[in-house]
Amino acid sequence: MRKTILLLATFLSSPAIAATAEDSADGLDHPIDDDETIIVTADYVDEFDILAGTSVIARDNILRRVQPQIGDVLTGEPGVSATSFGPGASRPVLRGLQGERVRVLTDGIGTLDVSNTSADHAVTIDPLTTDRIEVFRGPAALLFGSQAIGGAVNAIDRRIPRVVPENGYHFDLLGNYATAFDETSIGGAVELALSDQFVVHVDGSFRETSDLEVGGFVLTPALRAEQLEVAAEELEEGNLDEAAEAQELAALRDVLPNSFTETYTFGAGFALINDRGSLGASFGYYDTRYGIPARPGAEDHHGEEGEEEGEEEEAPVSIDLQQWRADLRGEIFTSGGFLQSIRFRAGYSNYEHTEFEGDEVGTVFDSEGFEARLELIQADRDGWRGVTGLQASTRDFIAVGAEAFVPPNITDQYGLFTLQELEWDKIGLEFSARYEKTDVRSDSVAIGLEDAAVIVPVDRNFNAFSVAAGANYSITPDVRLGLNASRVERAPSAEELFSNGPHVATQAFEIGNPFFEKETAWGLEAYLRGESGPARFQLAAYHNWFDDFIYEIETGGEADGLPIFQFLQSDARYWGFEAQMAVDVVQSDDLTVTVDAVADYVRAMIEGSGPAPRIPPLRLFGGVEANTGTLGGRVEVEWVDDQNRTTDFELPTDGHTLVNASVSWKPLGAESEHILILSADNIFDVDARRHASFTKDFVPLSGRNIKLSARISF
Repeated sequence: MRKTILLLATFLSSPAIAATAEDSADGLDHPIDDDETIIVTADYVDEFDILAGTSVIARDNILRRVQPQIGDVLTGEPGVSATSFGPGASRPVLRGLQGERVRVLTDGIGTLDVSNTSADHAVTIDPLTTDRIEVFRGPAALLFGSQAIGGAVNAIDRRIPRVVPENGYHFDLLGNYATAFDETSIGGAVELALSDQFVVHVDGSFRETSDLEVGGFVLTPALRAEQLEVAAEELEEGNLDEAAEAQELAALRDVLPNSFTETYTFGAGFALINDRGSLGASFGYYDTRYGIPARPGAEDHHGEEGEEEGEEEEAPVSIDLQQWRADLRGEIFTSGGFLQSIRFRAGYSNYEHTEFEGDEVGTVFDSEGFEARLELIQADRDGWRGVTGLQASTRDFIAVGAEAFVPPNITDQYGLFTLQELEWDKIGLEFSARYEKTDVRSDSVAIGLEDAAVIVPVDRNFNAFSVAAGANYSITPDVRLGLNASRVERAPSAEELFSNGPHVATQAFEIGNPFFEKETAWGLEAYLRGESGPARFQLAAYHNWFDDFIYEIETGGEADGLPIFQFLQSDARYWGFEAQMAVDVVQSDDLTVTVDAVADYVRAMIEGSGPAPRIPPLRLFGGVEANTGTLGGRVEVEWVDDQNRTTDFELPTDGHTLVNASVSWKPLGAESEHILILSADNIFDVDARRHASFTKDFVPLSGRNIKLSARISF
């Protein structure tokens, strides 16, 4: 806490405290988005091609796609999958990269939760009350930190107001009901102008779901066969109860046990906004409890050592999570000259989640975090513009309990970055650089296994240098061809360095390596994007070469009744493509009909190990959408190929085809924000699984799901 206060005091002493006004751009770099006007948190990001492949999901589409967790909301975007651990926990996967290589942000800074430490940990963002979501693929680490080496996802809300409401107030009421898990959710937000410069905001939400309905058997054929073998062995030995239990597990279908969720949030904020800039702050609370689907047939790894067989069956595991958060945002508009504005953003979080075994407390995770950014925005001077910034963060992490696989640790990180662009006629040149210093330390790192482990203090310091350069050419005023090259360094996380213990969420005894070096990614990306007549498109092909890539591999040993997974470093390669296109095949005053398509593919190899684990297969996604202004309709089909390129410790995943449809109605006219959406996902109730998920063999995606969503806004 002392370090947090010191960091906060350092940044508050700057004269650059103010809050941002609304930024907007023409949308040229986001040709597939829902809205005619694209609003991106940082306007310089919207224009910089070096951060290629940016997508923006507007709030109408968020409402149509809404799910309990943000990862599952984004899977329709090119190059995006999700960890889909269960309805209560799902994090984005970008270009096959996840966890420590993808940053999830709220309004430009980290969520300050522990969702990056394990796939069963929830992201503390409620999609229901999120205004828009930005997805940055490619070298986003240059702007957001080395943990964004694979990209970043930025969720935007209005908790700190950006503009004074036009009529002195703004009100939103949102609701959603979904049949697949009997979901009932409601959210609301109010902004009120107390003067022509001062705005206050209050918001809240509540969601409750029961166990998820799925499209077939809960277990994959391979796990069902495993359980039937267990049943046969138990029958042969005369253990009738155990045989019946295994047979019941193999036959389990239609409903995923222990997949319930219950979430509520609350927030309040204010902002002072005028022509010279703005200053705002907010306070938020996030509370959720959700079930952790267990791998059927897994041994009891929660109990005391030496428990006898036949003792009471393991209770279902659930997570109870709370986060208290405070935020500050500011901006000062300069009076001219080299700088256009100075921006500041900071957030503080006190986070705790408890893993329960039935009603008994298992492991408690406690994290206190702080992050701040200071950005100097340059004015456009004869085609030269850019941004330079400072970033600082700290995290104090403690896990206590039988499954505290990571010892208490502290991570401090400081960064300095710049992005610059020069434009001459049809040619644009860009350059970006980032220096980042990371200190990761713990007083109680276990070296060795179980009783033979030696406990020692470890303090690691890393200096990471990242650069990127790009060139682009405007073939026409609306079509741009470009090439980017990057070299991005990432410091190992505390989990990769210090892990040494049982991790039931991943069914592994995980062992880190406190002597790891930095991870380095060399990247090339070519892109073509823009619009031509009624068509809008973006195409990208990329190739990343990793030095000292950090990954986990099964060693063949066992500890605490779990297979040992060791973190290692080796060289690796990731390459793939993304394509997205939308064509207005009918355009008139009364009707627009649009045909759109997405295709993405990624392939990854680790030297000396083979295919990288949990890599999404080839995917094709297409839809037809009609809109009259007040009425809209959409039908879409997603085809996912089989994934047979697997590591030794993961099973192949069968492909699937999902068909979805929706209709929308704006009862007060096209310009109104009131909207009612009726949608049907997975209409044919198929068995679908995401290969990027740790739990895909026993946690299918939702079966047929009929949703009714509504927003009242004025």
